Amino acid sequence: MSRVYVFDHPLIQHKLTFIRDKNTGTKEFRELVDEVATLMAYEITRDMPLEEVEIQTPVATCKSNVIAGKKVGLVPILRAGLGMVDGVLKLIPAAKVGHVGLYRDPETLQPVEYYVKLPSDVAERELIVIDPMLATGGSAVAAIEALKKRGAKNLKLMCLIAAPEGIKVIQDEHPDVDIFVAKVDEYLDDHGYIIPGLGDAGDRLYGTK
Repeated sequence: MSRVYVFDHPLIQHKLTFIRDKNTGTKEFRELVDEVATLMAYEITRDMPLEEVEIQTPVATCKSNVIAGKKVGLVPILRAGLGMVDGVLKLIPAAKVGHVGLYRDPETLQPVEYYVKLPSDVAERELIVIDPMLATGGSAVAAIEALKKRGAKNLKLMCLIAAPEGIKVIQDEHPDVDIFVAKVDEYLDDHGYIIPGLGDAGDRLYGTK
């Protein structure tokens, strides 16, 4: 079953409070999401394997560690996921970036794939699927299925906020995908909004309604 990692770092929790605040404007909201994404990237990469190399410092030769050639890919779910990508790239600048676009069918309410563009070597990469909100889990499940269909084997899901209902859906549908979140909220309301949540992440990132 998927493991759920909740980041309790004080800086993440502090910044998340201002992300939630309805009085936080678009510019500050965008900056805070970017900063939290960087902090989360620090935690999500904790298990990356290392290898020892020999280098020359200004005073001596020594052995030191570097990341062992791990290929990473970032896959934001359009559009809100884009708001977290640059924050992760600050720490993993060599990561390739793919995109998955989904919209909700107004009649079935199911996610429909309209755009997928991925690195050619997707099967060899550890992919981090990025979406600020894990609410019903429908979009995340569809995005993960789209990636697996194209050969992805090693996946993680990174979100700012998750509802317990969304976590359960991922664990049921994709038990091999671990979930990394800044906070697990209380529940989903009748309209599928996370409570207390932060509103619509895409609208708040881009100033739309």
